[in-house]
Formats: sequence, C-alpha cells, structure tokens
Amino acid sequence: MEEEPPVPPPVILGIDDLRPLPWTTRIARSSGEGVTLLHEHRDSFIDELWLDHDLGGDDSILPVVALLEEAAFNGRPFRIGTVFVHSANPMGAETVVRSLTRWNYRVRRATV
Repeated sequence: MEEEPPVPPPVILGIDDLRPLPWTTRIARSSGEGVTLLHEHRDSFIDELWLDHDLGGDDSILPVVALLEEAAFNGRPFRIGTVFVHSANPMGAETVVRSLTRWNYRVRRATV
C-alpha cells in the first residue's frame, strides 16, 4: 500500500506594519518588503494574503496593489485563494477591495 505524500502547509502571507498576524507563514512590515515577498512566491499558490492599507508614515499597501493589478493586466495574475483586507482606514480598505475585485481577485474585508 502506497503512502500518500504529505500535504504541504498552507501559504498565508501578511503585509502589515504593526499587527502580529500569528497565523501567517510569512509577514512583511512595509510595501517594499511586501513586493519582495510576493515576488518570492510568484510561481506558487498563496492560500491567503492579508493586507493592511496604512503601513506607517507615508507608506501604504498601494505599491503591492499595483503589482497585483499589473500582473492581472498582463494576463498572469498571482494565484491567490483569498485576499483579506484589514485596515483601520475604511476608505483605504475600500479602495484596495475595489481595485483587486476589478481584476478578479477574490477579496474580503476582515477585522483583526
């Protein structure tokens, strides 16, 4: 009887400057780190991606959103199960939800 190969753990990425997000497998604390993190997972399936809008100072999630939009525009969107947007900035969060939904990413607002 053959053993089934082990099921790999889910890939759960987070981009947030403050929240610990203990359920994530990797976390980025700035938009630059977030872009790098996504590039590192470019060719793999991301089960969940957690995004905060405001990342401290003048930094925001918008460079990450632009990367996701550009990938979809070029016909090669990132393979993501669900993008969760959690933010204390309701207008910023809504902008992210609208932008990514437009490009057919599965997006949900979340509270953390």
